[in-house]
Amino acid sequence: MYEQFFGLKEKPFSLTPDTEYFYRYSGHQEALNVLLVALRNGEGFVRVVGEVGTGKTLLCRQLLKLLQNDCATVYLPNPLLTPHELYQAIASELELDTPADASVQQLHQRILEELVRLRDASRPLVVLIDEAQAMPYKSLEALRLLSNLETEKEKLLHIFFFAQPEFEQRLARPELRQLRQRITYSYQLPTLQQKELPGYLEHRLQVAGYRGEGLFDPAAVKQLYKASAGVPRLINLLAHKALLAAYGKGERQISRRHAQLAIRDTRSDEELPGRVVLTYHLLELSTILAVAVATLLVLRAVI
Repeated sequence: MYEQFFGLKEKPFSLTPDTEYFYRYSGHQEALNVLLVALRNGEGFVRVVGEVGTGKTLLCRQLLKLLQNDCATVYLPNPLLTPHELYQAIASELELDTPADASVQQLHQRILEELVRLRDASRPLVVLIDEAQAMPYKSLEALRLLSNLETEKEKLLHIFFFAQPEFEQRLARPELRQLRQRITYSYQLPTLQQKELPGYLEHRLQVAGYRGEGLFDPAAVKQLYKASAGVPRLINLLAHKALLAAYGKGERQISRRHAQLAIRDTRSDEELPGRVVLTYHLLELSTILAVAVATLLVLRAVI
């Protein structure tokens, strides 16, 4: 759409969690530090809690990237698993040779054997669970039981939860009190601070190939922060629409007006920040019309 117009190789504000775009703002950097320190100290359970859109999945994938050379890792993006499915998923990620009809007990035993082998190879196993607030109670308890294998000096399994705030309510249930007591490290993921937003925008633009001067003027940045409250997903959505608005008007810098158009186009029955309906119709229509007119002019010149 607008990539060539702004000198980009790809869209810089995609909602897809891509580790190439990982930006070490204060919140994400602190979260990484907590997770790495917890792992270094041999802690078994750690949780990172953040609101929708604060970048938990991107943080999780970045951690996977950092650990791949030193640890065995299992990434579970879908936590809606029964205990049997959970053990199957872990065994599959570890590429264990298990019978197709293996029971829970057989899978449990095979995973424990692999944990011992990994310990002897000095490669601890780290299981990262995204959207952990959706994991069933029985599966959370199955994780705790799996973590019971440890030596006198070290744990053989490390489990990192990435979850929305509802996870705290699940952990408060009486049947999960043993698991709750084992979570020794926790981190509440914050949003971006206003002073961090210009760097965030510039970082994503540079990764996407932009080599020009500041694309977003200060007034536009201020509008984006006010509307998004620093939530990365909302920032990406609004920045993308602001680029669309500028492209539709043939303007090469994002102004306060373009940011306002993006915000207006994103508002639903509830004001930003909050639940957002991804309505692109106004900006897309203006952009399509602008491109159509430009195409007609080119065709007419050729004819």
